[in-house]
Formats: sequence, C-alpha cells, structure tokens
Amino acid sequence: MRIAFFLIADIIIIIFSFFISFCIRFEFSLSFYNSYRDTILVNMPLFIIIKIVFLYVSNVYKMSWRYIGVADICKIVNALLLSESMLIVLIYYLDVTKYLKFTSKFNNLTFLPRSIIVIDGLITLILIFFLRILKRLYIEQLHIVKFKVGFNTIIIGAGNTGEMIIRDILRQKESKLKVIGFLDDDKSKINSYVHGVRVLGSTAMLSQIINKYSVKHIIIAIPNLPHKLLKEFYNICRRTGIETIKITPKIYDVDNFKITVNSLEDIKLEDILGRQIVNINFKHIATSLIGKNILITGAAGSIGSEIVNQICSFNDVKIILFDIDETGMYNIEMKIKKNYPHLIQQISFVIGDVKDKKRLEQVFSFYKPHIVFHSAAYKHVPLMEYNPSEAIKVNIFGTHNVAKIAIESAVDKFIMISTDKAINPSNIMGSTKYIAEKICKSLNGSTKFISVRFGNVLGSRGSVLPLFLEQLKEGGPLTVTHAEMKRYFMTIPEAVSLVLQASVIGNGGDVMLLDMGEAISILSIAEELIKLHGLEPYKDIDIKIIGTRPGEKLFEELFTKSEGIIASKHERIFIVRGSVEISYNEIEKTLKELHDILNNMSYTNDDSIKKYLKGIVFN
Repeated sequence: MRIAFFLIADIIIIIFSFFISFCIRFEFSLSFYNSYRDTILVNMPLFIIIKIVFLYVSNVYKMSWRYIGVADICKIVNALLLSESMLIVLIYYLDVTKYLKFTSKFNNLTFLPRSIIVIDGLITLILIFFLRILKRLYIEQLHIVKFKVGFNTIIIGAGNTGEMIIRDILRQKESKLKVIGFLDDDKSKINSYVHGVRVLGSTAMLSQIINKYSVKHIIIAIPNLPHKLLKEFYNICRRTGIETIKITPKIYDVDNFKITVNSLEDIKLEDILGRQIVNINFKHIATSLIGKNILITGAAGSIGSEIVNQICSFNDVKIILFDIDETGMYNIEMKIKKNYPHLIQQISFVIGDVKDKKRLEQVFSFYKPHIVFHSAAYKHVPLMEYNPSEAIKVNIFGTHNVAKIAIESAVDKFIMISTDKAINPSNIMGSTKYIAEKICKSLNGSTKFISVRFGNVLGSRGSVLPLFLEQLKEGGPLTVTHAEMKRYFMTIPEAVSLVLQASVIGNGGDVMLLDMGEAISILSIAEELIKLHGLEPYKDIDIKIIGTRPGEKLFEELFTKSEGIIASKHERIFIVRGSVEISYNEIEKTLKELHDILNNMSYTNDDSIKKYLKGIVFN
C-alpha cells in the first residue's frame, strides 16, 4: 500500500510539474495551451514513464520515509538527474516524438522548449522531496511527544548518535523514556538544545545530575567509547542506583550508520575489561571484498558468524556459509534475514563437513569462491585431550582438504584462523593448529595463504565467559582453575575486524599476529562479572579454585623464542618471522604417518598419537 501510494502520488506530481512548468515558462498566460496541447499530451507519458522507472530502479520506493536522511535525498536527486538526462536525449537528439507527427490525432506537434526540462526537473524534485519529508516533519515538529511520563533518562553524548537516539524517542507515541537532558564534554554544546532537549553540562556532572533529577536510565551515545571512560560511567551508575545502562552497538561502517532505541545494547563484561580501541580501515577492506565470492567455513561458529556479520555490512558481496552445524546455520540465517534482508539472495547456506572432500569439491566448483576464510575447527582444549583423533581429522586433515581444493579452484586468497595455543603447544588442540599453520605456509603460491593468530575470544562458545554466566545464573560458585592463570582476550567483533584487516595487508605465506594487549587474570574476570550483576564477590557469590584441566597452561605465549615479530601496516597487527620452515613434501609425509597411526589406534589407547604430535612440534 505504501509503494502504491507513492507511485500514484509521484505520477500526479510529475503531471502537475510538467504542466506548471509551461505556466511558469509563459508567465501563467494560459494562451500557450492551444499551441502546445498536442506537445503536452505526447510528451507527458514519456515524462511519467522515464521518471517512474528511474525512481523505481534507484530503490526510492523501498526507502523508509520515517527515517529519511541525506543518503536517501541523494538517491532521489540522482534518479531525477538521470531521468531528465534521458529525456533530453530522447526528445532533442533522437526526436522520438517525430513518429507521431503524421497521425491524425496529433497533427499540431511543436518543438518542446528546452527551459521546460529545467523548470520541470526542479519542480518535480521539490515536490517529491517535500512529499517524502512530510511524515518526518509531522512526527518531529508538529506531533512531538512531550516527556510527561516515563523513566527519567540522561543521554551521554550530544553528537550525531545522541541526535539519532533522541529523534527516535520523539517519534515513539508512547515512549517509556523521559529524557531529562544530555551530557557532553564539548564545551561549545553545553546549554545548547538538541530537538528541544538541553545539554545540561559535562560528563563530570553525571553523579550530580543523577541525584538531582532521580535518573533511572542512562544511554551512552558515544560509539567506540574508550573502556576507561565506559568503566568510570558504569561505576558511577552502579553507585548511584541506576537501573538500566544502555550503550550503542559496535559500528562497522561509520560513514553509513543509523542508531535507534531498539538497537541499543546492555553493557557487557567485555565492554569494560580494558580492551583498546581498534581503528579499522573498513573502506580498504570493502575494496578488497566487494564484488567477490567469499566462502566461510565454520560459518555458524563464534568467529565464523561474526565474519559473516561484518562482511554483510559491505553489501555488494556473495557469501557462501559452510558448516556442519545445521542448528547454528538456521540461527544465523534467521539473524541475516532480520538484519540484512536485502542480502538474503546473495547468501548461500551450505551444510557440509570439511572432512568430506567430495562435498568440498562440489561447493568450490559450483560457487567458485575468490576468497576463503577457514574458521572451521575443534577448539575446546580439554575435550580435544580426550578426543585427539577427531581434533586431527578436523583441524589437520580438514584444513588440508579445504586448502588443496582452494588451490585447485584457483582461489585468490585463503585466510586461516589460528590461535596462540599453536605456540609451543602443550595440548592436542594447539598441536593440530600448529600443523595447520604449517600446511598453509607450505602450500603458499598462486593462492595466497595467510594465517591469523590470536588468543581467547570473550563470549565465544566454550569460552570462560558463558561458563561463568551459567554458574552465576545458578547462584554460584564461579569456578577458576588456578588463582594465577592469565589469558589474552579479545572481543569477538574486535578479533574479526582485525582478521579482515590482516587479510588485506598480509602477504602470501605470512603468519599474522594480533595485538592482544595485556594478559588478564581469569580470577579478575570472575570478580568483575559478579560486580557487573550488582553483587559482591565472595559474599553474594563465591569463587572456587578447582585446579588446572588437562592440557592447560598458566600463561599463553604469542610467539616462540625462535620467532620474532615485525610491524605491519596496522598498529595492532604484527607479522611473525623466523619460524621453522616445513616443505610440502614433509607435510605429505606427516599426513601419511598420522593417517596410519589413526587407522591402527585403539579407542582406549591414544598415547601413540599424542607422542607423535609432540615429536612433530618440538623437532
């Protein structure tokens, strides 16, 4: 109904604009009609068809006029400029109306004044634009929701994001938020107004403002806020009894983003853990990915699904999701349909196993990927200690299968997701990823192979954070294996954005290392999580030390003593140098020996395979 309304309205506008342009051209003397009647009747359908087609092709009728912005206005302008240009070509250069000159119905055709095109174009633009902004004008100016009821709310940040949020609140007829004002550290904004809401002062006044106005909700409208400030705001809010703290979601494309109240997120542990701000050149990444077919193995996993999410923000890509987990694939399909409905036809969901060479060959042959992100792997350290054969089949043979078929399919670039556990590995998972790195390095050639190595990812499946959250839900205690255990941590979006950046700046054969910052105590994470939920560690929720698990180290390394790192083009990404080189002939020999051991190994005795892996790693 909305599309039909705008189509009919636009046709009326085009007819009116065309006729009124004659009135303006002839100074509103209607005597022109006798001379130009046939010219008007012949050209008007042409004007209607050309303009409607260009507006439709430019997706003008798919826009949400409730949220019309500069980008939408530019689409209208471009569509009308192109349509006017096409009309000039058809009328003045191809003279399409000449074919009607000899018909009895239109025997009085005259030359269409050139000024009509210009006048008509301007009037059409003004009227079509005005029609589109009527709804926004009505909602924001003539029908503003007055903050009479609702939870007293303060918005921190009176910039573009804060403006989007207050505008969205004003649109809602029954908003539960009563915005008292803004806080912003930009002195030039203090005492100014954003949509009628005053900037009360700087963020240093947060505690004072909360108490003065009995504030219940805080919205932090500063994208990518440094963790120290976020933690400071969070602590103030908790001390003053704030019920709800909302923050803006991670923004990938800072040049084209929209924030609404519904898109705001609750503050999470990873937001205040102390991670640095990641500066990513998304335009550079987009240039390397746009127009490409991109295959992602392990696409339903924590890292794989975030790779999908971030690549979807580039729009003009074709993505092939490959995973054995059908439930995970269903979940990611639902998420894409919700967040990127316009891309669903460009995304393929393929169920398959990296151990199945035939299935991989079919997928590569059909979709012809240009870039492969290989994130399919078994990663849970203790479980892989008990199931070494499966870790080898997936992490080693699975990687080899995908890598070899990628070369045969002339893939341009192959990016393997590695781990810090591949450094001096003390467990099965680390050993298998170490060999997977060597496989990729040995195969580098026409297909560029890049391995990206990083530490633990907060919030990924099987990581410590979901475990702590589950234990917290059950009332505790939270279990830590050792009081001094430390790990390097990254958030999932941070890790993936750096992986994408590394895939662009890396050269074939490189092992890229992501800057993990400082190692964080697992015990401190448990304590912070308890505090985040408004509880007191060791009093409301206990923390219990249970001892290290099979294959665990107290500290993880990022490179070996024989290796070194050099800087790359990005401050947070390094290139590992000096690692032991292994030829592909050695890799083939190792794979054959592993295959033989697996075939002869009993279910109850896996010592032979563990001993073999340890021998490979430390030779």
